[in-house]
Amino acid sequence: MKRALALLLCLGLARTFSGRPLCPRTHFAGLRKLKVRAQPGADASAESEKANVVEAFWKFLRPHTIRGTILGSSAMVTRVVIENGQAPDWSLLPKAALGVLALLCGNGYIVGINQIYDVSIDVINKPFLPVAAKELSVTQAWVLISVMAVLGVGLSYSLFGPLIGSLYAFGLFLGTIYSVPPLRLKKSAIAAALIIATVRGFLLNFGVYYATRAMLGVPFGWSFPTIFITCFCSVYALVIAVTKDLPDVQGDLENKIDTFATRFGVGTVATAASMVLLANYGAALAWTRSVPAAFRPQVLLPAHGILAAMLARGLLRLRRTKFSQEGVKAFYRLIWLLFYSEYFLFPFV
Repeated sequence: MKRALALLLCLGLARTFSGRPLCPRTHFAGLRKLKVRAQPGADASAESEKANVVEAFWKFLRPHTIRGTILGSSAMVTRVVIENGQAPDWSLLPKAALGVLALLCGNGYIVGINQIYDVSIDVINKPFLPVAAKELSVTQAWVLISVMAVLGVGLSYSLFGPLIGSLYAFGLFLGTIYSVPPLRLKKSAIAAALIIATVRGFLLNFGVYYATRAMLGVPFGWSFPTIFITCFCSVYALVIAVTKDLPDVQGDLENKIDTFATRFGVGTVATAASMVLLANYGAALAWTRSVPAAFRPQVLLPAHGILAAMLARGLLRLRRTKFSQEGVKAFYRLIWLLFYSEYFLFPFV
């Protein structure tokens, strides 16, 4: 069972993580190189237009957030199955695939509605996004997020019951008030950070953990590794919520968006975020010492030491660039890379 799950996880992640991650302007370079073979008349034009729409939709979904969602849910499912050691039941595979689709719909809705209401900011900060670049119209964007919201809520309720369905709808609600006036809580640095931490830190991990155990017919009960990853990723999501604004200071200032970066400066925020993450890595030692039987110290401790060293090196490189725009973007990509790495490690710690 473990080998089969590991194989499925690797196959799924191989597709999801192929290519150069988190480089917005170059992420689709490979797609752009796939030129449509010239055809006479309207056929070539139609094929080219379809390719452009598909590319715009993919950008609209913000691929780096999709990676985090797929990796987090896959790691949690793998951990639950390993902990319970059940024989494989391949009849559950379609249900699991639909569950991942529901998560991606929720992810797409939240990042999509943010692009609709942030278009004036994205023209300055992220002109490569499809709504800001006019590759998708606002009307098309509304249609897309509406379909994803309805499909995601319907799947979560029908597949996993009222508790998971309600948590899913609550996550969409938080994503809505984050972006949509009159609340538009992203204008408050603290409220924005708490919303992102709740959705990506708690709701994702708890929801997938609960749904997987229910699907396997196992009574719900927390395990120490699951509590660890939920706490760790909640702190990490707070840091992501803060550092995501580092490259966007100019547009946020012009649109009167209050962020920690606009309030305290890029250098201060990047350093403080790094210190919080280093403390988070250090907490892994406390978890291992408090419940040694629940973890594999020979995996958890060296791995977190390496990740902490990568973070420290990334901060030093950022400082050497004098917090240039390119340096800030590279630092933010590193934050996401380390976040991915935590979920890669989770089934093995």
